[in-house]
Formats: sequence, C-alpha cells, structure tokens
Amino acid sequence: MADAPLTFSESWYRIAQQRVSLRSHVVVRRQFFRGERWYVLQDPFNNQFYRVRPAAYAFVARLTPERTVDAVWNECFEADPDQAPGQEEALTLLAQLYAANLLQSAMPADSVQLFERYTKRRQREKSAFLLNIMFARVPLLDPDTFLKRCLPLARAAFSWLGLAIWAAVVLMAIKTLVDHSAELKDQTSGILAPGNLVWLYVGLVLIKAVHEFGHAFACRRFGGEVHTMGVMFLLFTPIPYMDATASWSFRSRWERALVGAAGMIVELFVASFAAFIWASTGPGAIHAIAYNMMFVAGVSTVVFNANPLLRFDGYYILSDLLDIPNLHQRSTALLRHFVEYYAFGYSKSVSPARTTKEASWLTFFAIASGIYRFVVFSTVLFFLADRFLILGLIMAAVCAIAWVCVPIWRLVAYLATDPRLERTRPRAIAVCAGAAAILVLLTAVVPFVNRFRAPGVLQAKSYSVIAAPADGMLVDILAPDGAAVTPGEPLFRMTNRELELRIAGARAQLDESEAMQRRALRQSTADLQPLASRVEAMQQLLKRFQDEQASLLVRAPHAGHWVAPTLRELRGAWIDRGTPVGQLVDETQFYFSAVVSQNEASRLFAQQIRGAEVRLIGQAGVTLPVTSRVVIPAERRNLPSAALGWIGGGAVPVSASDSSGTQATEPFFEVRANVANTAPAVLVHGRGGRIRFDLPAEPLLSQWIRRLRQLLQNRYGV
Repeated sequence: MADAPLTFSESWYRIAQQRVSLRSHVVVRRQFFRGERWYVLQDPFNNQFYRVRPAAYAFVARLTPERTVDAVWNECFEADPDQAPGQEEALTLLAQLYAANLLQSAMPADSVQLFERYTKRRQREKSAFLLNIMFARVPLLDPDTFLKRCLPLARAAFSWLGLAIWAAVVLMAIKTLVDHSAELKDQTSGILAPGNLVWLYVGLVLIKAVHEFGHAFACRRFGGEVHTMGVMFLLFTPIPYMDATASWSFRSRWERALVGAAGMIVELFVASFAAFIWASTGPGAIHAIAYNMMFVAGVSTVVFNANPLLRFDGYYILSDLLDIPNLHQRSTALLRHFVEYYAFGYSKSVSPARTTKEASWLTFFAIASGIYRFVVFSTVLFFLADRFLILGLIMAAVCAIAWVCVPIWRLVAYLATDPRLERTRPRAIAVCAGAAAILVLLTAVVPFVNRFRAPGVLQAKSYSVIAAPADGMLVDILAPDGAAVTPGEPLFRMTNRELELRIAGARAQLDESEAMQRRALRQSTADLQPLASRVEAMQQLLKRFQDEQASLLVRAPHAGHWVAPTLRELRGAWIDRGTPVGQLVDETQFYFSAVVSQNEASRLFAQQIRGAEVRLIGQAGVTLPVTSRVVIPAERRNLPSAALGWIGGGAVPVSASDSSGTQATEPFFEVRANVANTAPAVLVHGRGGRIRFDLPAEPLLSQWIRRLRQLLQNRYGV
C-alpha cells in the first residue's frame, strides 16, 4: 500500500551540508511488528518514543558530527539503493527527530535552537492541555522507587498462579452479584441520588488509584520505569493517574498488551472483593463505598477503558495486538495522505500504511473513532449542562473552538504556507473551496426531505368497553372470546341472589301498599293520596330492581368482535358494578390517534402537512395510507392509551404519581387520522405504532438549527 519514496527532493539543499547526529542519551531498542523489524528510539529524559524502519535507522545511525547529511545519505543509497530512504523521506525523518529533540548538532547555535525547541514543545503541551481540558493531567511525583520495592509482589501477581487466583475470585464475585441481583438493581436506581454522590466520588478515586497502580506494577514487572504520578481532571473531577508509557519499548506485544489491560484486571479484582463486602454488610459507609467501587469499575471498564475507539486502555491494547503502533496518529496521517495524494494532486505524498490490510484498519479506525469521540463528548457536554448550565455552556464554547475554529485556522495556514503544496497550491485551494461550496450548497440551499414522526395507537371508530352493569356473580359465558356478534346478542349472564331478595321484598311492599289503598277506599278516603304516592314509589323501586336484574344478561350494544380474553377465568367470581369485562370492537373502520409534541405542533396548525402514513408495531414493512386527519386544537394531558407512556413501554414521559400511566408530564396535541384497511395489514384495536408526517422540503441546516433550538428550549429553557 505504501507508495515508493521519492529518491530526490527539491528541498534537499536545505540540509545537505548540515552535520547532525543522535543525542548520546537516546536509547535504541529493536522490535518486531507484523513480522518486520523496526527500531524504537527512546528519550529517557522526557519519556518520548519514535519508531523507524531498519533502512531509516541505518541512515540515522551513520550520522556523526564529522560527516554531512548528504554524505551519509549517498553512502546509504550506494549500499542499498532499493531500501535506502529517499531524500524526501530523509527530510521528513530528520525534521521529526529534530522536533522530538533527539538530534544534536555541532553548530554553536545548537543550544539556542535547543531552547527554542523546548519552548515550542512546551507551547504544544499547553495547547494540548487547553484542547483536552476535560481530561487535563497534572504530574505530581515519581513513584518508581516505591514500585521497585514492591517488585516481588508484582512478579507474583502477574504470573500463571496470579491469573488462576484472579479468575477464581472474579467468578465468585459474579455469582455473589447474581445471588443478590434484586438488591443490586434497587440500589442502582439511586446511583445519582444527592446522598450517594459523595460515596460515588470516594469509590471513583479508590478504584482509579488501584487501576493506575495496576498499570504501573505491570510495567515495572516487565522492566519498564514509571516516573510520573499525578492527578487527571476527568470532567473536572480529580482522580489519580500514572504514566506507564515505558511499556512502548517492550519487544513482546503481549507484554505491552498486558500492561494496557493490567489496570482493568486489577480493578476487577479489587471490585470483586468490594462485591463480597457489599453483599455481607448492611446499610452504612462501608456498604456504600463497596457498592460504588463495583459500579465505577463496571461502567468505566465498558464505556471508557475497554473501548478501543477512545485513547484509553482498549486503544493501546488494540494497537499492540494489531502490531500498529501510533494507531491514532497514523490513521489521521492516512486520511491526510488520501486528501493530499488524490484531491490535492501532491504526488510525493507517502502513505503511512505498509499494506492494504493495514490501510483498511487505519481507515476504519479513523472514521469510527472520530464518530465515537463526537458522540461521547456531546453526551458529556449535555451531562454537564444538565447539572451545571454555565459550565456546560463554557465547555461547549471551548469544544466549538477546538473542533471548528482551530481546524479551520490550521487548514487555512496549511493551504497558505505548507511547502509541500508549492506546485499544487492552486488546486488544493480550489478543491477546498469547492468542497466548502458543495457543503454549503447541500446543507443551506438544496431542500431535502422534511419529516417528523409521532407515536400513537390504532383505535376502532366504533368500540365499547363492556363493564358489569350491576354487582353479581358470572354464571354463564354466552359468547366466547373473539366471536363476531350482532346487536342485542347475549354475551354473558350474571346472577345476584341479594338482588332477587330485594325484588321479592319490593314486590311484597307493593302488594301491601295496594291492599292498604283498597281498604282506604272503603274506610278512610283521606289516606288515599299518601297511599297512592307510596304505591307509585314501590312500583318505581320494583321496576328499577327488575331492570337491574334484566341487565345481568349482558347483550351486545352493536355489531363487532367480542374481545374478552380473561372472561373464562372470571366464571363463578363476584364482579363489582362498573368492572370492565371486555371490549366490543367494530373492525370495519379505524383511526390512528397520534400524540404530537409541542415542538412539532406549530407545523400542524400552519397547514404544512403534505401527506402522512402509519406503520404499526410488528408490521414495519406495511404502510397504512391516511385518508383524512383531524387535529384537536386544545392541549391535552391524558394519553389515548397507557401503551404510549413510559409505564406501558411507550416513548411519552408520564407522571410517576399517576397509577393509570396515562397522565403525560407535558401537554401535547392529539391528531386523529383515518386509515384505510388495506392488505396485507392486520388492524387490531389498541395496537401501537407511529405516524409519519411529510412536510415541505427544507435545507438540512434549517432543520438542524430548529431542532437544536427546540432541544435547548425544552431542556434548559434557553
């Protein structure tokens, strides 16, 4: 995959007569990557590393204060013209070694240049500190002496016996957590409660201290030195860190990978003991600290440390296992090579990838890590803004400068001053201008499909909830569940012995009142009026009881399908009046009741809807056309169905105090859309789904700005 290095360079005259050499303190180690031999140059004073291939090292190793660069290059070229670095590659190599302070010169001004290089390096470190302020590091002390004293412990821990003990402890801890899963779930729900934040931070500091010492001990175990220990401000939260980059010089990639994984290994080991303590203690400080250590170990391992897309442990492990050192830098360099070579026409650009497979890995990593970093940083910004709005806004401004302004400034400076573009600068500027114009055109000018979706539930236009008309016992089921019934057809029968006794008592009182009325006709006409009123009252009471008794035979109020899946289980049970028993659904006509948030409601009333279609859960491949729709203009809070709310598994936030699960936390607007019953759709009353509204086409930038404003307004009231 790598392009052949150019033999000659137009800029060679700049360094041809210079006399330089490697500094005397530079340590050289030999390593093998993907079966090839490489040389690693280490500066032990600042713990920096630089990797070169054998031919390049042969050139660098020949450099002495007595010989010019041109003489050394000619010697290497004559000895091995096929493998010797070209002048362009030699220029790049010497520039990088010079910037890394690995070269020295016999010129008197070298001390001044050394100070300038030191100053520039410090400026780069400060710039990196500001650009990565959410992960800033402050070194404090040198722990190497302590690590030397504990070296016997490190050798025992990182051995086959140590592995067996670790596996046994971790497996026992997993079993303990499974046995206490219910208690673990309950305590996890309150992890961010105000009373737990202090214990969460204590657990974070303890587990991260153990994590960093794991890296340090593993590095010392295989011969590396660890001279830096300090504090890293992770999202402005101080936690310990150690610099174990000396492992980069290890010849075995498995040793380097083990150093990268050592933090997680030790972290899980200590978290396992925390699990034992948590399971065997009651509420209190020790119980809380043990739980939070477990939580931090689990979350940090999955989201950060084990993830290879962020430059944490997983990244270095992947880099070692793939035998691709400097994975992040080389993946970025590969993308730059693609742009320079294919877009800018810079034919001298050399790919950092040695093979096609390596190029594939680098390309995939560059794209995936960029997307993942953007997602993680965006999530972190919202997390901060949710709790500290001012801090979140400041960090958003810093990230905007680091991710937008700084790259644009560097691009402009690169296009204007980079010597590699001397012959292709007009083309490079034209390509960048054209790309910017196309980007602006596609995002701000060209209209794109504009849609929004809303959750809802399918409902039959004619349906009835059949409830018990009176108190009684279910004795007969006259229409089975799922049967098609006609108006007036019996569904089920209930009986009420107490009601029968009331009817008998009311009939006896009516007979008595009528007898008294007949006697008053002969003996006391003055009592006729009161008795007549009493007879009429008894008749009304008897009729009410009889109507109630007649209602115990429940009939279908209209045609439809009888839906009562639990009716058979209620046979012989006492049912209170008003208790829902089933539903009678007319499946000839349906409408979709959708819940539209206030963010999208303005476009509903502005009559911008050009079309709509419905998709039901379980029938994603079937589209239901909307024949007509009605927007209910008043704001509502009660959902059409509990299935739309969080309690019922839906997407609409509902009030936690509402047991029915239909009380929405924010007002919404309801849209009722009539849908056509077309094959192969299967329309079932109460089935959830989503409706898609088609709006007039609009540029992407306008859509993004509107959604961002809605997000800020809803979430922060900005």
